[in-house]
Amino acid sequence: MISTAGTKLFFLFSLLICGSFSAQYISSGKITYERRTNLEKRFTDQRMRRMINDANKIKNEAFTLTFCDSISVFKPVPVETSDDMTSWMTTKNSYLQNLNSNRQISLLSLFGQEIYVNDSLPVRNWKITDNKRTIAGYECRKAIYQKNDSTRIYAWYSPALIPSVGPEGFCGLPGTILGVATEDGGVIYFAKKIDVAQPASSEFKLDTGKNKVFTLQELRQKIEKEYGNTPWGKRIFDDLFRWL
Repeated sequence: MISTAGTKLFFLFSLLICGSFSAQYISSGKITYERRTNLEKRFTDQRMRRMINDANKIKNEAFTLTFCDSISVFKPVPVETSDDMTSWMTTKNSYLQNLNSNRQISLLSLFGQEIYVNDSLPVRNWKITDNKRTIAGYECRKAIYQKNDSTRIYAWYSPALIPSVGPEGFCGLPGTILGVATEDGGVIYFAKKIDVAQPASSEFKLDTGKNKVFTLQELRQKIEKEYGNTPWGKRIFDDLFRWL
């Protein structure tokens, strides 16, 4: 298990290594994404579907990705508390990535609980295609990630933005990811605004406090042990590891 002290040292180191802004290519800034979730596609259980109707089946939420050439922080945009009965049906994860040290701190949301994970950056086998589209004014190229036999994820990245980062902890492409979508279109992220600037070092924080911090393997083992035999255990796995 990763210690809290080690995690804090990681944060401190992260604040010191952002490079300077490049005039030719974009190496730092803040991206605002809109996430569109189709709750009817996300939930197949009939008990859950009873809470979904034509008025609330499409849920739009905003996230930001603050980045420099070596650090990025992805997090949800805070919203005022509302009476929306579907607010708990979507995840609000946060990620701090350090490209130099190859580490990722994840704050995963699960039915109102917060779970911290400190592990290496994920490695994905991307297939880059010739398909292109423009997102937020930047030309992007499409890449495909085949996570498993039943899960395929599409991403659109722009080489004009140098850091290999993106929403939901995605990385590993030759540019910044401005769009991500599941194959069925159930969850879609697209950049809506890109502010080119050198962020303050104070923006690159994701503090674990005194919470327990897991490695990804430790978290998987914990969930398998505690919930593996329950009928809703698969839902927990799907929610936590959808993007991991």
